[in-house]
Amino acid sequence: MSNAYDTTVESLLTDETRLLRSTVREFAEKEIRPVVMKYDEAQEFPLPLFRRMGELGLLGATIPASLGGAGLSPVESIVIMEEISRVDPSLGLTLAGHTGLCLQHLSMFVNEAQAAKYIPPLASGAVVGSWCLTEPGSGSDASGMRTVARREGDAYIIDGTKTFITNGSHASTFVVTAKTDPSKGRSGISAFIVERAFGGISIGRKENKLGMRASDTAQVIFDHVRVPAENLLGAEGEGYRQTLAVLESGRVGIAALSVGLAQGAFEAARAYAHQRQQFGKPIAEFQAIQFQLAEMATEIQAARLLTLEAAQAKARGEAYGLRAAQAKLYASEIAQRVATAAVQIHGGYGFTKDFPVEKFYRDVKLLTIGEGTSEVQKIVIAKHLVA
Repeated sequence: MSNAYDTTVESLLTDETRLLRSTVREFAEKEIRPVVMKYDEAQEFPLPLFRRMGELGLLGATIPASLGGAGLSPVESIVIMEEISRVDPSLGLTLAGHTGLCLQHLSMFVNEAQAAKYIPPLASGAVVGSWCLTEPGSGSDASGMRTVARREGDAYIIDGTKTFITNGSHASTFVVTAKTDPSKGRSGISAFIVERAFGGISIGRKENKLGMRASDTAQVIFDHVRVPAENLLGAEGEGYRQTLAVLESGRVGIAALSVGLAQGAFEAARAYAHQRQQFGKPIAEFQAIQFQLAEMATEIQAARLLTLEAAQAKARGEAYGLRAAQAKLYASEIAQRVATAAVQIHGGYGFTKDFPVEKFYRDVKLLTIGEGTSEVQKIVIAKHLVA
């Protein structure tokens, strides 16, 4: 533990945060690590682990205690994400979809009645949450969505198809964006809380993915779904603005997921370098390997500090969009480099499922794509710099 974090990082964390980190790490090592490959190979949603995270208060980490959460800060939430993802990035992604998107959207924009009804069961893990934005023809261009919500009396009728939806197959509560006024483009987008129990929701294609295979990713189809008007989040036309705010927050979570994955890959590579013998000595004694480990550790620390800075700015209530985009861009890119280097250090064994770096290598690619590609992050950063 002592060599995973430098004194700079340690000095920025409270005793309570360090205790939380130890608790989550113990949970990840004892309860997640033994079943990582079981869920990965079966492409099975780890519902028992999800429920367990709810019991431990990890799903509602930043939700106030009055709504069933743990009342933790954004800094503590990234510590949770890093420690979970250090062992299984798939579970980290499940956490990101449930807490970082669905629950985050609700916590930012619900009214009092909506909060009392929907937040406690999500915070406890009694139900699974999902956030529905992406469509087959609209990814980064949210204004191109075709899902519509038509007002009929005291309800909205939602029709459309969402794709690449995390937790989609298992969710009971969805936050769904749809156009209430298609003529207004992005200004005509609104957001709704939709229950599976409303009827008219079906699951289409379940994606057969390269990595993150224990994280459920599916197409969700809304066919004449009748949603009470009281389930509109905010006012009509505010959905796009809400979405940008949620994605800004989500980038910090994905940056932490990236740091966790990179840390896990680094630790596996370092351990292997001490165990693997070549020419009569451990390969860790060869300078070529030492240089790779040095670069990996340095980049991970830089990514961790960027992510921590973004989380601290969020906790202070400051504008953090630039920091979030920088952290997500850098952390996801270095996670990819670290995972690649970890496989290289393992040589042929890194290409087998006998060692964890194979899974880190498969999982990592999503991080430069999900919640805004690296190219999108560069656009966001550039806009801040030239504004």
